[in-house]
Amino acid sequence: MPRIDHDSLGTLAIVFVIAAIVMVLSYRLISIAWLKWGIITFGWIFCIWQVFFFRVPDRTAAGTDTLVSSAADGKVVIIDECFEDEFLKCNCKRVCVYMDFFDVHANFWPVNGTVTYYKYHPGKHLLAFKPKASEENEHTSTCIQTPDGTSMLFKQHAGTFARRIVNYAKPGLVVRAGEQCGIIKFGSRMDFFLPLNAEILVEKGDKVKACESIIARLQ
Repeated sequence: MPRIDHDSLGTLAIVFVIAAIVMVLSYRLISIAWLKWGIITFGWIFCIWQVFFFRVPDRTAAGTDTLVSSAADGKVVIIDECFEDEFLKCNCKRVCVYMDFFDVHANFWPVNGTVTYYKYHPGKHLLAFKPKASEENEHTSTCIQTPDGTSMLFKQHAGTFARRIVNYAKPGLVVRAGEQCGIIKFGSRMDFFLPLNAEILVEKGDKVKACESIIARLQ
């Protein structure tokens, strides 16, 4: 059964309190019926959407030691080759998944392995689907080494409205594909940096689901 992300309970509480205040004030102070009930209805819809937004769904894990599952729900917006200059220090295949306001924003480990690197980077809040967002936006970087020694890195990027990234990574942590690794609050992007010999199994424009959609096979 889906649950609410525990790091988002405080955010939900604030949303519910603000919505309740707005709805009560609208009921008491607005005399125009359609406007009053329109605001109250919108308040309820917004609260329900926020609960939906911060849910952590039950998923069947498809990732393994060699199969890389998507760490996020969303749309594949970039597939290319680039030089990863932060930790891997080599040319990589890159796959970028953009999450909109209606996607699940809980994130999940993409492969089995051990965390070898983690770093948080403060930054700007550009639109997450723009290319420069990967360089300038607030983001985290996490590298996982699979049991056979292959390393892959993924980055959680904040978007224009995202103001908090949660990541459970720490060097030495043993992780399993499909278990929750964090959450990005509101519109955002996930970038995967894979070895050049990795077989990419998605195409630009594909919709993917965290845990269940395989984006690449490691050789």
